[in-house]
Amino acid sequence: MFPLQFGLPGGPELLIFGLLYLIIPFVSAYWVFNDAESRGNDNAALWALAVGGLFFLTFFGGFLALAVYVWQRD
Repeated sequence: MFPLQFGLPGGPELLIFGLLYLIIPFVSAYWVFNDAESRGNDNAALWALAVGGLFFLTFFGGFLALAVYVWQRD
């Protein structure tokens, strides 16, 4: 019996999750920035930085910041 006969654990799966972990903050920050700019919010860059940064640091913190932004917008 060979212990690695089924491949290395976490190879392509780890790459996919890593790419998603990098893509989701940028996409969400871009959406928040464009939405805030179209609504005339003066703090659009701050909201985008908060949402994107919290998604990058803590995934659930990003969802919380996104929920707060959606809740407070006009």
